[in-house]
Amino acid sequence: MQSVEEVDDTDEESDDDFADDDGSVAQGSSRRIQTVVLPATSERPSIIEQIFFVEPECHGYRLDRFLQKKIRRLSRARIQRIIHGDCDVEGRSARPNMRVYPGQRVSFRRPAPSEPEVPRNIGIIHTDPDFYVIEKPAGLPIHPTARYHYSTLTAVLRERFPGEPLQVAHRLDRETSGLMLVARSSEAGSKLKSAFQRRLVHKRYLAIVHGDLPIADGQELLIDQPLGPAQTTVRVRVAVVPVSEGGLPSQTVVRVLQRFPGHTLVECRPHTGRQHQIRVHLWHLGYPIVGDKLYPDEDLFIRWAEEGDEAIADQVALPRHALHAAGISFPHPRSGQSVTFSADLPSDLTRFLAGLI
Repeated sequence: MQSVEEVDDTDEESDDDFADDDGSVAQGSSRRIQTVVLPATSERPSIIEQIFFVEPECHGYRLDRFLQKKIRRLSRARIQRIIHGDCDVEGRSARPNMRVYPGQRVSFRRPAPSEPEVPRNIGIIHTDPDFYVIEKPAGLPIHPTARYHYSTLTAVLRERFPGEPLQVAHRLDRETSGLMLVARSSEAGSKLKSAFQRRLVHKRYLAIVHGDLPIADGQELLIDQPLGPAQTTVRVRVAVVPVSEGGLPSQTVVRVLQRFPGHTLVECRPHTGRQHQIRVHLWHLGYPIVGDKLYPDEDLFIRWAEEGDEAIADQVALPRHALHAAGISFPHPRSGQSVTFSADLPSDLTRFLAGLI
């Protein structure tokens, strides 16, 4: 049985989380985590080796504390089981209480878990000497998690562009489809990271929601509600939380594109980059996204996490949530000129809409 905190429900709107660790394909960073697949065949691995490099701020940490910092989803007891398994520090057998120091290499190996089948096809929307704009299919996670190692975007990119020092510039939830930006060099990555941090990157999402939003055609609605941890059973869940209680300011602009029986196709433009921002804002408004298993029904999400897709198939209108990253604009990392890219609504969502008419 899978614990709910290990479910891959990655933040799709987090602009301040530039992916240079946690299994990314970034190279040359002193704060690097590297996942190495040792294959039994040309396709699927039998053993996974994960490598961590100790940063200066972890000087003198106990090994179990250091690994718990690097793999936050795991309990200390599970970390200690990993250490007592096939784990070493600079080639020496590891103990939970041994101290680690900057620059040391910590690695452990474990049998590769069985993974759910996911789509591994990515569309290349645009190729530039400094970046790729790709279209991620729904169902493909970005980075390795408790459930996915072989079937991740970073693994697909390593296969598709062998030897390139790629950096995935932002994240999308596993079930969210659409545009992603991938830097092709450390220089381009640094400039794109700065653009995200300075909020110079503008993203546009399409979502199908339950209900008929009371927004007049041609008008926009600003959802201005602070967000923070929901403090519920599912640790990744987010809710509207007052700033006085730790919530972070969050704004999403929404406008109606087309109305269907019992549903609305909307465009969403997040002005901030909070975890699950679009999903939570629409749910809080009373119009949850079609197919979303976490908002508003936490019990549904827990059942899905423990029993799988088939257990809830009759309770969701779509097998994934209907959220698509349809547009992205950002300053070119070399020229500074604004560039814009877009992607149409994918076929599974267009078929769903056609079935409503």
